[in-house]
Amino acid sequence: MAEVKLEKEENFDSLLRRFTKRVQQEGILSEFRRRGYFEKPSVKRKRKRAMKKRQTMRHVT
Repeated sequence: MAEVKLEKEENFDSLLRRFTKRVQQEGILSEFRRRGYFEKPSVKRKRKRAMKKRQTMRHVT
C-alpha cells in the first residue's frame, strides 16, 4: 500500500501529487487493472517477458 506522510507546512496539492507518483511507481493501478479480468496464460507470458526486457534495458543504460 502506498503511504505518504504529511510534511510540515505542505499543502494538499503537493501531498496528492506525491501520493499519485508513489502509486504509479509501485504499479498499484496497473496491478488492479490486470486483476480485473481473466488473462490467458500466453498473454501473461508475453507481459512478463516484456516487463523483464524493460527492466534489463533500464539497468543497462
